[in-house]
Amino acid sequence: MTRWAMVADLRRCVGCQTCTAACKVTNATSPGVQWRRVLDMEFGTYPDVQRVFVPVSCQHCDEPACMDVCPTTATRKRADGIVTIDYDLCIGCAYCAIACPYQQRYKTARPTYAYGEATECETQRFDDARMAVATKCTFCVDRIDAGIAKGLKPGVDPEATPACVNSCITNALACGDLEDPDSNVSRLLAENQHFRMHEELGTGPGFFYIWDRETA
Repeated sequence: MTRWAMVADLRRCVGCQTCTAACKVTNATSPGVQWRRVLDMEFGTYPDVQRVFVPVSCQHCDEPACMDVCPTTATRKRADGIVTIDYDLCIGCAYCAIACPYQQRYKTARPTYAYGEATECETQRFDDARMAVATKCTFCVDRIDAGIAKGLKPGVDPEATPACVNSCITNALACGDLEDPDSNVSRLLAENQHFRMHEELGTGPGFFYIWDRETA
């Protein structure tokens, strides 16, 4: 069995937002829609203050709250852990957006463009199927499936790896098979202290955050 997961090393992330830009370019999302974003957070009291950048996207949960409330089964979880949306089944009710504790669902009612009118690129890449329905990070599932079909390994071979991971200038992002003890993500989690966002809710996020070395 395979369980695709993502790891963000908070010691490495510099908040450059390159992953955000790469996601927008790859998926041609509308202005204001950020399937991947980086939170800029500050902790402590002067003069002991620390600034941390936290990449956030759909957590591709083991128990997705968004899936349980979907009245049409448009939201589904694959056997490999990736949570998908069938735009043909989605009725745009936005129940999933309300249920998601990570605020990672979007709904675009009508086409919007960065400069008022559509550029040539925006016109070419416009996808009517994503209008008036729920959308979110897909874990670049098309790249993963196409790569596996070619014998490539997601998280290792760039062609089979999510765009955000490929674009990270500090190698703060990694993805791989959580069920493989020798995978890059498994090794990272074994060697470092980590947490998952809102883990107490029982959703079982597939997105892990590293913040320090594992103590002996």
